Amino acid sequence: QHAYYQLIHQGTKLIPADFIGFAEPVAELSDGLKAQHDLLMANFFAQTQALAFGKTPDEVRGEGVPEELVPHKTFKGNHPTTTILARELTPSVLGQLVALYEHKVFVQGAVWNIDSFDQWGVELGKVLAKRVEPALTEGA
Repeated sequence: QHAYYQLIHQGTKLIPADFIGFAEPVAELSDGLKAQHDLLMANFFAQTQALAFGKTPDEVRGEGVPEELVPHKTFKGNHPTTTILARELTPSVLGQLVALYEHKVFVQGAVWNIDSFDQWGVELGKVLAKRVEPALTEGA
């Protein structure tokens, strides 16, 4: 998780991210695990806020951070994210999420003039896998 967030926050390419969270856990939790869920949700909202607004050098300096560390603790913000929050994960909500992403892929393909549901885009990987497979299975 740490490496992914660092890539999204400080990487050299803009990476849109979707955050999907559930206000209530799937099952009843002990107090200790309930606290973990609350911490997870706090991070869910905090990461989207950090990606949206970042942290300026002046804000970092205002915390008394040594000047040589300011560039490492500065984040530009304005990273595109989508936050989806449901009350709880149910079969219906899962189905809605699948439908949402299927529709998203279809619309993006239409906008970019790509057939999102063809197999041509993955054909090279399949061809290469057939070449590699014997090396993995011979003598196994």
